[in-house]
Amino acid sequence: MLDVQAVSTTIGKKELIKDISFQLTAGSIMALVGHNGAGKSTLIKTIMGIEEKTKGKIVIQQKYDQDEDFLEFKQFISYLPEEPLLLTELTVMQHFQLYGMSYGLSETELQTKINRYVEGFELTDKLSEYPESLSKGMRQKVQTICALLPDTPILLIDEPFMGLDIYALEFLVQLIHEKSKKGTSILLTTHQLHRVKEIADEFMMLQNGRLLNEGDITDFETIQRGSVK
Repeated sequence: MLDVQAVSTTIGKKELIKDISFQLTAGSIMALVGHNGAGKSTLIKTIMGIEEKTKGKIVIQQKYDQDEDFLEFKQFISYLPEEPLLLTELTVMQHFQLYGMSYGLSETELQTKINRYVEGFELTDKLSEYPESLSKGMRQKVQTICALLPDTPILLIDEPFMGLDIYALEFLVQLIHEKSKKGTSILLTTHQLHRVKEIADEFMMLQNGRLLNEGDITDFETIQRGSVK
């Protein structure tokens, strides 16, 4: 589904991602783990095209190349950033409508998803609010819903549990598994390592921008103890 081939990324004069290669298959959930500064967020932003790679190829479905088919490429990815990126002039509901229009969701499908997600994330009474009136946790919930609305083949999630209460967290894990069962390939980063085995079926560990190890999630704990500092 997603093929990352020998990708490197340099920001300023520092090479933050160094010759990374991996594949995401349909329906897989991969945990991207590593210490602070290992390059996890940079790798996700590179896949999104937010950061420009200095070499390598990123291809979706063996067809859509990030360099050659960027607009089509972006339509196949939904992205949940670590920090909410909301527009101050739009209400919560208008954010959802914007995302729905951007990904071509029908009005009926969009409304059905909004109804379920705002109830699950306890945002029912916040639809007419603007971001500046919301707490950070509420803004994170809005951003989370935005990322979950489209049924894209690939979902990139950067630190999904930051700022979420326990009920929202459990609901998000449920939705991640639902997406996976429908064939969505998911790459997520998290510092909450105790949740990795609960969510993912495989892992990839970065250290200083390089791929240190990867494999089945059942092998993660022993490797993590010896490698992450």
